[in-house]
Amino acid sequence: MILQITVDQLRGDMPARHRSQFGEGGFRYLMEAGIHYTNAHHTHANTETIVGHTTLATGANPAAHGMVGNLWYDRSSGRTVYNIEDPDFSILTSGADVDDETEIDPTQRAAKTDGRSPRAILTSTFGDELAVNTAGAAKVFGVSIKDRGAVAMAGHAGKAFWFSKSAGEFVTSNYYYDAYPSWVDEWNARRLPFSYAGQSWELLNPVETYLFGNDNDQGYKPDFAGFGSTFPHPMGAADGRYFTTFLTLSPFGDQMTADFAKTLIDAEGLGDDDVTDFLAVSFSVTDYIGHFFGPSSLEAEDNLLHLDRTLADLLSFVDAEVGLEHTLVVLSSDHGAPDAPGHLRALGMPGGYVTPDQWNTAAAVQRIKERFGLSGDLFVGYDHPYLNLSDAVRNNPELDRVALETAIADELVSFEGVAYAVPSARLREGSLPDNALTRAVLNNYHPDRSGDIYLVFQPEWFINDMDGLSVTVTHGSPWRYDTFVPIMFAGHGVKPRQVARRVHTVDVAMTLSAVAETRPPSGAAGDVLLEVLGQ
Repeated sequence: MILQITVDQLRGDMPARHRSQFGEGGFRYLMEAGIHYTNAHHTHANTETIVGHTTLATGANPAAHGMVGNLWYDRSSGRTVYNIEDPDFSILTSGADVDDETEIDPTQRAAKTDGRSPRAILTSTFGDELAVNTAGAAKVFGVSIKDRGAVAMAGHAGKAFWFSKSAGEFVTSNYYYDAYPSWVDEWNARRLPFSYAGQSWELLNPVETYLFGNDNDQGYKPDFAGFGSTFPHPMGAADGRYFTTFLTLSPFGDQMTADFAKTLIDAEGLGDDDVTDFLAVSFSVTDYIGHFFGPSSLEAEDNLLHLDRTLADLLSFVDAEVGLEHTLVVLSSDHGAPDAPGHLRALGMPGGYVTPDQWNTAAAVQRIKERFGLSGDLFVGYDHPYLNLSDAVRNNPELDRVALETAIADELVSFEGVAYAVPSARLREGSLPDNALTRAVLNNYHPDRSGDIYLVFQPEWFINDMDGLSVTVTHGSPWRYDTFVPIMFAGHGVKPRQVARRVHTVDVAMTLSAVAETRPPSGAAGDVLLEVLGQ
C-alpha cells in the first residue's frame, strides 16, 4: 500500500522546529526512520491549496494540470469559478452544500452548485496511473476535510470523501458513487464530530514547555464567533451555528479525519492483497489555524503536537492492519506560509497587509486609461494572484494588449506592498527576463485560466481579507516561506537519511510511479528521488 499524507500549510521548517516535542511514532518516525528532504520546494508561483495538492498528485506544474488557483475568472461564463465545482455531479447528501452564512473558506463560496468532480484537472494523477496499470484492481482513495484536498489527490479514477460542515458528515458526489457504501453510512451514523460538543481545545502540555508559550494573548489574533483568541478555545454546543467550523479550527478536525481514514482502510480492505493500493489523507486543520493565528503561534505549536499524536495513531493502525514494512508512506504539504505581520514587527522585521479594493480607483489606473483612451472599469476583478481586464478592454481590437498590460504592470509596482506585476501577454510572447520568479509565474500560467496581470506582493505582505473576514495570515506567493515544504518518505524499503539537496514537489508523483512501476502521470515534470529507490 502507498499512504500519501498531505499536511495543509505545513512549512518546511516547522517539523524540525518542534522535533524535540514530538513523540516517537509520528513526525519523528518519518524524520528519523525515513528519508527527510530538508530543502523541498514547489516550483509554481501561486502557492494555494488546490494548486499544491494537484501538483503533488500529478507531478505536473499548474501550466499543465490547469489548477492555477483556488479560484479563476472564467471568460466563457463571465464569473469567478471554484476549482472543482461541477454542475453535473451533486453531493449525495441533501443539505451538505456550502452554507454561505457560516462558511469561512471564501473560495468555496464562489461555487454556484454543490457538484464536485476532478474533471477540471487536465492531466492524470499518480492514482490514475496506478488504476490504469492494474486494470482497475488498485483501490484509490482521497480523504480530507477540504473537498479540493480529497478530490485532487483521488484523481479521476479514485474515490474522494470530504467533510461537509453543513451536514456534519463525510460526503462525496455522484461522480464517485450512486449511493454511499454501507460503511460510510455507519461512520456518519456514529456522529463522531458531535462527540466534541461541549469540549474545549486545551493545551496538551504545561504552557511553560512551549516555544511560543508567551504568545497566548496577542492583539492581532482574532476572536472568531466566540472561539476566543486565547486558550482554551470552546467548541460550544452541537447545534451552535459555528460548531462544525470550530472543529476545523482545532485538532479535533484532524482526529476525525484520521478516524474516517482508518475506517476506510479496514472496510475497503486496503493492502489486503498483492495489488498496490493508494490512500491519500490530507489534514486541513494546520491551514485553518495558520490563517487565524499564524504559524508561529501557541495555537499552531499545540496543534502540531496534537497532529503528531494523530499521525502516530494512524501509522500504528496501518502497521497493525497492513504492516509498515509493506507500506510506503510519503508526507508533504501543499504550501508553506508567511508569519503574522504582528509577530514579525515585534521582532523588528517588516510585514503588512495589502488593501485589495484599489485596482479601479487609484491614480495610476486613471493615468493608464487616459493614455490608452479607455473609459469604464479597467479591471473586472482580482482573483488571487491575477488581475483580470474587463471584457470591454480585452475585446477592443484597437488596443495593443502587450503594450497595455506592460504599462499596467509598470504602474502597479508603485502600489503599496506590490513587488512585481507580470503581464500574461509578455509570458505568451516569451519576452520576460529568465529568472526564478518569472519561471515560477510561467509554471503557473495556463492560457485559458490565468488572468491578465500576475501580482507578486512584497515579502511578508499579503491581502488578509477573505471575502470580508479578516485573518492573520494568507499564503499564495512565490517567496520561499510559501514554497518551502517538507518531503518525507518512510516504510517499505526506505533507509533512514537526511537529504539537503534541493528537490521539488513535482518529484513526489514521479518517485511513486517509479516505486510502483507505473507510467508517470501525463504532465509530470519532476525527477525520481533516487534515495527512495535505495540508490
